[in-house]
Amino acid sequence: MASDVDSRDRELLERAILLGRKGWGRVHPNPMVGCVLVRDGTLVAEGWHEEYGGSHAEANALAKAGELAKGATAYVSLEPCNHFGHTPPCSLALRDAGISRLVYAAQDPGARSAGGAQTLREAGVEVVGPVLSEEEARSENPAFFHNVQQHTTFVAVKLAQTLDGRVARIPGERTAITGPEAQYETHRLRAGFEGIMVGSETALVDDPLLTVREDVPVRSPPVRLLLDSRARISPGARVFRDREEVPLVIFTAQDAPESSVRELQKAGALVHRVPQAGGRLSLEAVLDRCWQTGIRSIFCEGGPTLASSLLGGGYAQRLLLFLAPFVLGDTGVPTFPGRELPHQWGTWYQAAPPQQFGRDILLTLDRKI
Repeated sequence: MASDVDSRDRELLERAILLGRKGWGRVHPNPMVGCVLVRDGTLVAEGWHEEYGGSHAEANALAKAGELAKGATAYVSLEPCNHFGHTPPCSLALRDAGISRLVYAAQDPGARSAGGAQTLREAGVEVVGPVLSEEEARSENPAFFHNVQQHTTFVAVKLAQTLDGRVARIPGERTAITGPEAQYETHRLRAGFEGIMVGSETALVDDPLLTVREDVPVRSPPVRLLLDSRARISPGARVFRDREEVPLVIFTAQDAPESSVRELQKAGALVHRVPQAGGRLSLEAVLDRCWQTGIRSIFCEGGPTLASSLLGGGYAQRLLLFLAPFVLGDTGVPTFPGRELPHQWGTWYQAAPPQQFGRDILLTLDRKI
């Protein structure tokens, strides 16, 4: 149940949330967290989780505040952790620093890490929270919440379409849809995931690199994931570049030609054979293998066929849809060709306000749980 707060508390919580977002691309699979310390109405320190394995937001803020933390209110975007992991519990750090009040946005979903709010209550600290609804909390750190609650890999589908719902001028042709600002945002988004996925048609038509570029900071380059049931991709394709720094994993059918599979392995790809379902690779089997091998989040940039299969099959939890201000006409390739999608749109909600990148608009939708 979300707690009510006044406008000042909400303003400071929103500041903590924005601070936490500075950790995008650096802290996953941990959540993004920000912390603001206010004493006698004056902001005395703030911090955020800056690097996976490093100090948490609360510890960074407390280190800056020093003695000024005593008697302060801590505004934190996620309930302070209550367990020993890479770092000591933030709940104990806040208690020992002498804060008098805690206002937190989202409840920690973890079985081991949750409970920090109760620890502080028992220490005599006034605690207010969680302030966000469950949907709002998940939307801020969707992969973290999904991993903890569902124990499966989080999937976000990114698509770019025109005003008339087209992704290419004609089938088999690479068509630039978005402008440079949206393309930069795509690289920034990539940095916050552990894998980037496409299907064979996208790989053959676009010949993408599937890497984070444009000087976007990234803690660990996402693994490149290619669904290629017949092992058709050429070892000369660009996804085979820089394999030592950015691994390439190819999923193919169990009856894919052995000679083709050997060529891909020889070229440096890790190849997984998975079952088929309905004449295509089983997405359930692909995602199970990803989870088993430690890939906790995937950014899918495949074409309409793969995107519709992930969305229609219930495998995707987030849709990132760029809308470009022009049309391609009836000969263009439709964004959503599948018949299974229309009745499902009621299960999605707007997870963030629309954002403008140059001429393009980004819509962010999450699937209801």
